[in-house]
Amino acid sequence: MTPARERWYRTLFWMAAVYDIALGITFLLFYRPVFAWIGIEDTLPEYTSYLSLIAAFLLVIGIAYVLLAVGDLYRNKDLITIGVLYKVAYFGVAFAYLIIGVYPHIVFFVVFGLADLAFAFAMAECRGFIGRHEQAWMDGRAKHLAM
Repeated sequence: MTPARERWYRTLFWMAAVYDIALGITFLLFYRPVFAWIGIEDTLPEYTSYLSLIAAFLLVIGIAYVLLAVGDLYRNKDLITIGVLYKVAYFGVAFAYLIIGVYPHIVFFVVFGLADLAFAFAMAECRGFIGRHEQAWMDGRAKHLAM
């Protein structure tokens, strides 16, 4: 992997980390002001524990992206796959609810859904590259360890 490509992938995972950690903290601690700011405070349920759970999941996946950004991309290829699936899952659910018209606010699709789709494509490209070049990396590592 060239240094420029590696830098791009690490930047990608840092961006995903900052994005998800920021959203996780925001929706964990400040969901009421956010919902009020976008004018949908009336859509908050009586019990908001599911919002806290989703926000906590965002925080955890953000931390996983930090681990990818600083770790060995080849060894962590399975975590990259999980990251892709996570981003596709959010986009898929957001798109489905958009289509059926049961959506609290368009921002959940236009901003978050499309951002996750872009992240999914970029992460999938990273995972594909690693898959195509994994054997060469393993061969190089084996040579290095044999020295």
